[in-house]
Amino acid sequence: MMRLSRVPLLLLLFWSLTLEAQGQRFTPRNPECIAPAGAGGGWDFTCRSAAQFLYELKLVPQPIRVTNMVGGGGGVAYTHVVTQRSADPNLIVAASPATTVRLAQGQFGRYTERDVRWLGAVAADFGLLAVRGDAPWKTLGEFLEAWKADPTKIAISGGSAVGGQDHMKVLLLARAAGIPLRSVRYVPYDGGGEALTALLGGFVQAFAGDASETRGQLEAGTVRVLATLSDRRLGGPYQRIPTAKELGYDVSWVVWRGFYVGKEIPADAYDFWSQALLRLARSPEWSRFLAQSSLEPLVQVGAPFHVFIDRQVADFRRLSRELGLIR
Repeated sequence: MMRLSRVPLLLLLFWSLTLEAQGQRFTPRNPECIAPAGAGGGWDFTCRSAAQFLYELKLVPQPIRVTNMVGGGGGVAYTHVVTQRSADPNLIVAASPATTVRLAQGQFGRYTERDVRWLGAVAADFGLLAVRGDAPWKTLGEFLEAWKADPTKIAISGGSAVGGQDHMKVLLLARAAGIPLRSVRYVPYDGGGEALTALLGGFVQAFAGDASETRGQLEAGTVRVLATLSDRRLGGPYQRIPTAKELGYDVSWVVWRGFYVGKEIPADAYDFWSQALLRLARSPEWSRFLAQSSLEPLVQVGAPFHVFIDRQVADFRRLSRELGLIR
C-alpha cells in the first residue's frame, strides 16, 4: 500500500485549535478496530485501510490495532461490543450492509441497531459475481443459462452468513433470471477472503462478493468477473466488465464501508472519531486510494448516518420478507 505524504503542520495546528475551541479534548489510547470476520474480506479491508490512513495522516496519535473477530456474520463482534465494550472510547468496528441486513432479520439475538452508535461511512463498494478464470462461462448470460438449466450443479460462495448481503445478491440475481429461489445453493464463509479461496479451490462454481476484495484476483487473472452490481461501469480493471443492469438484469448492490462504536462512549470520544473520519474521507490521499481500489467516495458521518442506518434496516426488512428470508 502506498506511502502517504504528511499533513502540513499548519493544518494540524488549525485542527487542534478548532477541536480545543469546541471543547473536544479526547485522545484515543491504544486504539483498536475490530473487523468482524477473517482476513482478506471487506470488513478486514475497511479496518486496515482506514487504520493506515488515519495514522499516516496524523488524525490519530497512535497506530490502530486491527483485530479479526470471526463469527455469526458479524454477530460475535456486535455482541462483544454491546455486552463488554459499550463504553470503550478507543474502539471502532467495521460495518457495511452485511451488518444492517443481519440486524433487519433479527440475527443478532435481542440486540438491534439502537444498541450501538453509528459513526460514519467513508467509501462505497459494489457487489459482483465472479467465476474462476478457467471456468466455461464467458458471460453472465451463459452462466445464468447453465444455472437455470440445472440449479443443483451450481454452488455460489459468499463472505456473509445465510440470509446475509452476499446471499441476498445471489437471490436477487436468481429472481431476475427466473431461477426458483428455493433451488439456490449458497455456501457461506466468514469473510470474502475465505469465500474467494473456496472458488479458487474448486469447491464452488461462483463467488458473490465486492469489487475491492476481488480486484487483486481479477488483475492476476485467477477469476473472471461476469458482471458488477453497480449502476454504471466501474473504473480500473473493471472498466470492460458490464453491469448486470446493462445486460438486462435489474440488480444492483451498493456496499457502504464504515464504522460503529459502543453506545455508551463519551460525547467527546464520539466527536473525535467523527471528525477524524470526516477529515479522512475528504483528504486527497484517501480519494486517490479509493480510485486505486475500485471504490467511490461516500461521506456520511454522525447524525445523518444514524438516519441512513434506520432507513436501510427498514428497507432490508422489507426485502428480506420479499425473498422469503424472514416472515
